[in-house]
Amino acid sequence: MSLIDKIAWLEIKNGRILSTRSKDRAKYYIPGGKREAGETDLETLCREIKEELDVDLIKSTVSFKGVFQAQADNHAEGVQVKMTCYAGAYNGEIKAAGEIEEVVWLSYQDRGKVSPVDMLIFDWLHEQGLLV
Repeated sequence: MSLIDKIAWLEIKNGRILSTRSKDRAKYYIPGGKREAGETDLETLCREIKEELDVDLIKSTVSFKGVFQAQADNHAEGVQVKMTCYAGAYNGEIKAAGEIEEVVWLSYQDRGKVSPVDMLIFDWLHEQGLLV
């Protein structure tokens, strides 16, 4: 089994979660990305969110939320993605940047529009009463 290590930012407002769609993709993904050599989770998260959404996470507010693992979207069977999730406040105005084409706020009813690992996160957030 091959494993893709990703870090993600869970931003929830009014029972909806911030999600993004990259150029040339049909599905939505929770913002974040892969670690670069030598980066900590926090460094990866801050860099990826700045690149994708043009906002700065406030490092002192970032907190661990959970780890989720599932089949990686658009990869061969058996390739898994491990998503380590954090939440935290930010400065700036969220907007699509870099490879991101669209920024949306999704509800639990939108679960079918996301990747398998994001579906697990949607389920967990829904069970917690955070995603409507």
